[in-house]
Amino acid sequence: MSLPSVAVVILNYNGRNFLEKFLPSVIDSTYTNMKLVVADNASTDDSVLLLQNNFPSVDLLLLDKNYWFAEGYNRALAKVQADYYVLLNSDVEVTPGWLNPVIALMESDTTIAACQPKILSWYQKDFFEYAGAAGGWLDYLGYPFARGRVFETIEKDRQQFEDIQPIFWASGAAMFIRANLYHQCGGLDPYFFAHQEEVDLCWRLQLAGYQIMSCPSSVVYHVGGGTLPKGHSRKTFLNFRNNLVMLCKNLYWTEKLWKMPFRFALDAVFAWKCLLGGDAVSFIAVAKAHIAVICWWLGKRKHPSFSAKPMHQLQGVTNHSIVWAHFVQKKTLFAEIVEKKLG
Repeated sequence: MSLPSVAVVILNYNGRNFLEKFLPSVIDSTYTNMKLVVADNASTDDSVLLLQNNFPSVDLLLLDKNYWFAEGYNRALAKVQADYYVLLNSDVEVTPGWLNPVIALMESDTTIAACQPKILSWYQKDFFEYAGAAGGWLDYLGYPFARGRVFETIEKDRQQFEDIQPIFWASGAAMFIRANLYHQCGGLDPYFFAHQEEVDLCWRLQLAGYQIMSCPSSVVYHVGGGTLPKGHSRKTFLNFRNNLVMLCKNLYWTEKLWKMPFRFALDAVFAWKCLLGGDAVSFIAVAKAHIAVICWWLGKRKHPSFSAKPMHQLQGVTNHSIVWAHFVQKKTLFAEIVEKKLG
């Protein structure tokens, strides 16, 4: 019986150095029914020349301009045929057998729509990496965190997350997803541009009745921070805007009535704290994000409609506030915050 087809798709923009360094690890993957695709977002460096000269086995898709992450993937994947897609960042080093356990897990249960491997830091390989760690969660107010990462606190990998577990979201740095469901659920929302678009997609997949899983027997190493550096005003704007838009899109209506005003208030507290601390740039970024969300709402942007469910009915959600737990109670570990939920 033949293995299902897997297309590993790397979206590239001026990532020549990453491609040269990390493509060989992907090419050396032991999965036998894999094709490797690089979709180039109109790079201005010599990425394309490198691929043509040094990696002729890689399928190359040339986009006419830089569509960034969300729309870039949507345009690329519309041209890729496979049973499974793997959305892989160019700054990820994979291990030889990384594909096999994840595909085996997804093949064992048709309700699993998406999955992620364990993501460790390329710089410190015994620590988790910010973008996904061992699987993404949300708190009940919509703040994302992960098994192994709470806000900026990164845990050391002590094999504390070696079990296969349902999660809320799979990291866009290394996301496995059934190809048909990617398209059926509308793909990544182009409005998001970058940041949290994978969380939004996974929320829609759960609302459609599917599961998102973490498969830690698959391991990859992520450099991270490649799109926008931490502290960049554009990054702050996108994180706050996209998170609130995601809540507007996906929350059950009774939750939306109180959670949205509450979240606006919490964001405002953060913004004023930044301003009083001398960080006017972050204050302005949050204010612009709030204005953008209101404009988005008034514009009544259309998106795929699924039967909404309260957050407590979804997997990978804790009924604790990670803001309170982390900043007030000084809890830094995933297990400290979700222990009651898991128990």
